[in-house]
Amino acid sequence: MNRARYERGGNFMTNNNPEALRLDAISRRYGDLVIIEDVSFKLKRGETAALLGPSGSGKSSLLHIAGLLEAPSEGEVFVGGVATSKLNDAERTRIRRDALGFVYQFHHLLPEFSAVDNVALPLLISGVKKKTAVAEAARLLTALGLGDRLTHQPGQLSGGEQQRTAIARALANSPDLLLADEPTGNLDPKTSDVVFDALLKIVRNEGLSALIATHDQRLAKRMDRIVVIKNQRLVEIARAPG
Repeated sequence: MNRARYERGGNFMTNNNPEALRLDAISRRYGDLVIIEDVSFKLKRGETAALLGPSGSGKSSLLHIAGLLEAPSEGEVFVGGVATSKLNDAERTRIRRDALGFVYQFHHLLPEFSAVDNVALPLLISGVKKKTAVAEAARLLTALGLGDRLTHQPGQLSGGEQQRTAIARALANSPDLLLADEPTGNLDPKTSDVVFDALLKIVRNEGLSALIATHDQRLAKRMDRIVVIKNQRLVEIARAPG
């Protein structure tokens, strides 16, 4: 939503760098325990990538590092061409707020708020006027098939509707990059398909980049690229032509 960004003073990533995200020789260790090692990865603007790997392989750690929630032990994270290790805490916070959107396995919606208020909240926190914030929240929820659920509280929504509301909330501040950690992992297969359809549709319609961790290879094949963590390293899976 360009209008909301204009009210906040513009997007952090004002350059024309073609990369939404670049991880350069990233490693993460906890003492002697190696989680990921020497991981390099590039994601172009408008590109989607699935991140595969068994439980405990380091998918969540990699997403946390990409989302500036956790610092790597070694290496550099570039968001929109900006080397984030050179930024102070306030600048990194601004990138997380304005350039990145996060979706988790559990929706973490505020139970006393309606769907539209849950989605509008990040915009209000960013200083967007209430009328504009509510209108953008309603637009996103409607785009995700929840136009008739705007005033419903989370307890009145199904699991799939709750997760679609969480997706709308992640997109409220018009991020350039969406990071999702098993966004359908808590849903049954049928509902998972509905939510994943909605997620990919809105990501592509909004022109976003997305890195989505999933255990479902069937869903992963619908994305532009597939990368997998094997033995602490990141390997790209070759796609068959056509």
